[in-house]
Order: sequence, then structure tokens, then C-alpha cells
Amino acid sequence: MNKWNKKLLSTSRGSFEIFIKGEGEPLCVTHHYSEFNETGDYFAETFIKTNKVFLVNLREAGYSEKALEPFQLSMLETVYDLEAIREALGFDQWGFAGHSTGGMLGIIYGIYFSNNLKFNVIVGAAARDYMTLSPECIYNSEHPQFNRMQELIEALKRSDISNEQRNTLSIERTKLSLFQPERYQELFTLNIRKKMSAIRLNYFSRELQIYDVTKKLPFISVPTLIMCGKHDVQCPLSYSIEMNELVPNSKLIIFHNSNHYPFLEEANLFMEEFKFFLRNNLFFQ
Repeated sequence: MNKWNKKLLSTSRGSFEIFIKGEGEPLCVTHHYSEFNETGDYFAETFIKTNKVFLVNLREAGYSEKALEPFQLSMLETVYDLEAIREALGFDQWGFAGHSTGGMLGIIYGIYFSNNLKFNVIVGAAARDYMTLSPECIYNSEHPQFNRMQELIEALKRSDISNEQRNTLSIERTKLSLFQPERYQELFTLNIRKKMSAIRLNYFSRELQIYDVTKKLPFISVPTLIMCGKHDVQCPLSYSIEMNELVPNSKLIIFHNSNHYPFLEEANLFMEEFKFFLRNNLFFQ
């Protein structure tokens, strides 16, 4: 597997570490609390045959700018950082694709900066707190696997565990969000190694409690593709249905044999739907 090209980009809001791979129209990909490196990311890897992908380490992740104030870790401030990165790269517009909390950033991006986006892809996400009132969510205390998921997350935040321990814990955590956990070795075949930014995750865990932008979803004017696994235990399908009903120019695709990773669990169908979306919006030749 070819590595991603690393670049430290100077912007009006500081320096940000980005990784670049692929050919075609520019596409920004990130996740709210992941820390990427040259080995890339499974979700970002999905788009390299159709787009030139810019995988972004957000503030406090990798070698990107530090947060001088806690509020700089918020979702809205993060989108302002992404805008600074777009401007520094010289793009009038680019596409955005986000999975899970990356998709939540895409929602905020679309609300405030639709004019600067060519298209928006939101996968397995939500426009409001998906945890507190959703027993079908694995982060809800009523979910049968809640306790184990919390134990794994806390363990992965630690900096004193070996890479082997981290890998074992990460695999177990991922399996909790697969429709067929026994397919893990088949689905995750690339040598991708990424970390979790504890400071970003901790801030997000607090911000999520007051997160609700459903009333602003009609402000998203960019063509938006919403995709979700029918069995998603992290951001349950009902939240994608809700977004589709409220975002004017949106299309919802449900993957019936997927949990939280439809881009791997039903990879061929996922790519077919993405390419169709691009063609339909005149961005794919």
C-alpha cells in the first residue's frame, strides 16, 4: 500500500498536518478525534480513486497546531480551521466526506459554509446527541455492550500501553460496531495505524451533551449524500433518516448488511452509490 504524502501546511489559523493521496477533484476528509499518520485511514482510502484526498489532522492531533483555549476544540472552531486549510491550499471549493464524528463536522460545515463545498458526504453520523436518549446506541448506558465499550475507550486513551496492547484493544472495539464481527480480518487488511486524541475526545464528550443543530439543517444547500448502516450501533439509523428529511438537497442510502462501517462492510455498493452521486451532481466524468 502506498503511503500518504505528509505536508505541514501554514494557514491563517496556524499550521496543520495533512496527508495527501489520490487524483481528481479535491476532497477533505477528517475525524473529530482521530490522529492520522502516513499510513492513512480506511474511510479516506475509499475515495482515492475518484478524488485527490486531503486527510487532516485537526488541532491537537499529530503535528497540527495546539489549542490555546479549550473552545478551539469545538466543532464550529474546527470547521473554521478546515476553512483556513482550504484557503491555504488555494481551492475556491472542495468536497467534504466525514464518517461518524467526522460526519458531524460535515454537518456543521454544510450549515455555515455550503457555498465553499462542491458536495458533502455524511456517513454514520447525527445532527444531535445520539447517545443520551437512544438505548440502541452502544454509548447509551442501557445498551448491553455499553460497559465494555467504555472500558475499551478509556484504555485506548492511555499513553502508557504498548502498540500491541493498543492494537488488541482497538480490534475488540471495532468488532463491537461490525454487522458480522467474524469478518474483521477480511475487512481490515491494510497496515493502517492511527491513534485517538484524548484531549479532543474529552472535549467532544462534553460538547455532545448540548449538540443539536437539527433546526439549522435546512441551511445546508450543497448536494449532500447521507449513508448509514441499518444496524449502526454508534449513530443509529434513525438519525440519518432525520437528517435526510431536513437537509433540502440530500439523498439517503441505507446499507442493510452493515453496522458502522458500510464503506468496508459493503464496499462495492458504497462506491457505486458514491460514484452515482458524483455523476448526478456533475462532478464525476
